[in-house]
Amino acid sequence: MINTAEITREVQNFNIFINSFRKRLASLFNTEHDYNTLSLKRGLPPGFLSEIMDMQPLAVAIPENYGGRGMKVKECLSVLSAASYESLSLSLIFGINIALFLEPFAKYGHVAAQERVFRRFLENKAMGGLMITEPDYGSDALNMQTFYQEGANGYRIKGEKHWQGLTGAADFWLVAARKKNEQGELVRDIDFFFTDNALAEQQIDVKERYNSLGLYAIPYGLNLIDVEVPATQRLLPESTGLKLMLDTLHRSRLQFPGMGMGFIKRLLDESLLHCKTRVVAGQRLYELDAVQFQLSRIQAAYTICSAMCSYSSKVSSIEQDVSGNGVDANSVKALVTDLMQESAQIALQLAGANGYRLDHIAGRAVVDSRPFQIFEGSNEMLYTQVAESVAKLMRKNKESNLLRYLKGYELTAQAAPYFAGCLDFSFPEQPKKRDLVTLGRIIARVICFQMVVVLQDAGFNRELVDITQKHMGMDLNMLIGQLTANNDAVPVIDYEEDAAWADFV
Repeated sequence: MINTAEITREVQNFNIFINSFRKRLASLFNTEHDYNTLSLKRGLPPGFLSEIMDMQPLAVAIPENYGGRGMKVKECLSVLSAASYESLSLSLIFGINIALFLEPFAKYGHVAAQERVFRRFLENKAMGGLMITEPDYGSDALNMQTFYQEGANGYRIKGEKHWQGLTGAADFWLVAARKKNEQGELVRDIDFFFTDNALAEQQIDVKERYNSLGLYAIPYGLNLIDVEVPATQRLLPESTGLKLMLDTLHRSRLQFPGMGMGFIKRLLDESLLHCKTRVVAGQRLYELDAVQFQLSRIQAAYTICSAMCSYSSKVSSIEQDVSGNGVDANSVKALVTDLMQESAQIALQLAGANGYRLDHIAGRAVVDSRPFQIFEGSNEMLYTQVAESVAKLMRKNKESNLLRYLKGYELTAQAAPYFAGCLDFSFPEQPKKRDLVTLGRIIARVICFQMVVVLQDAGFNRELVDITQKHMGMDLNMLIGQLTANNDAVPVIDYEEDAAWADFV
């Protein structure tokens, strides 16, 4: 094991560390450098990123016996939040490393390989990522075509992966692949291996770098995989590889609020400051009722995200198996990313013309937060899965009324009574897919409001909880109205026939 005395990092109380980390980031982003200017270019200057990594933020996701801070979820989320207050891209870089490499590697990696890998993170500022998504198989991971074959010296892995954050920049990758059997067929289960880019036979070739719409600090692209790794670089699932993947993805989704926390708080702080100081027609923006409504929406998002962080800190450590936490993990990921995008849109609107600039925090926030609603499972898909899971449980319990079921469901029992008036309806027997999305949005909000109730009981600001309850009730009523509208519109394929307006003038 690594002798912690060899690590130059000073072991200190985490509160001291995180406060120091926040101050240093604030100085780097706002005083020593102009991040609004840096954000217009792709990638981060090597020296700039190196100064950030000098503080060893990723040590929070490394076990204590290897010189890290012990993988406490609260600390991991605090680092993500501190980073996202200054840069959502930087927070995502940390999030990729923590949730998609370090945590699964610490849980499932071979002990014989862990010491050298963790040492590289602590001493050489290494980074790691996860490769699952393929050009022809996005969310359909079970049909991925990347395969591996076992040989005398380990495993040969071949395939294509794309849209991996840190493409061409990560030192280590967790690569998902399916075994090719003797008949040349790919088996159903999925296995994971880690690669080390420092070794020639394990280097992954970057075929193309993508011009992503936002998140300029993070490189994305198309990767060609043709590598050989020893047996010690295969992850060791507790049962199946599929369960390992679900455990990893659910844990990652549960920790999304860490990235959302600082991001939403920064938008709230910037918007409040602007509205207090901006005067229009003799009135401060803050005094306008419509503006107060918009600001309170961001405060509700801040409250919900705070509750999610508290919840995730309790349930998503690597000691806990979260492979079965699809309902709460999907609810958290989908709702927090919707709230991030909505908060960014509000902040841009309040900022006016200046907000519509890529070198303005609001404009940058809109394009940077948008992909969060897509990657690691598009929100529509996740909401659908939430609704399908609850529908299955309701059928098993022979219950058709949503309110009655949610009052007895562990994830919603405390929150459902707050919205009894609008939740008292029968769950459709065979809902359309579009209705499942809406039902998932409804259920996810009740699940996440329960997290707010629990946080309130612990002493969280009651005024913010009251604001959140009002907005949550309004959202639920709007969604139920959408559900009961029975909108069955489908697109007209040959829409141009009799549809040229000038012909009718």
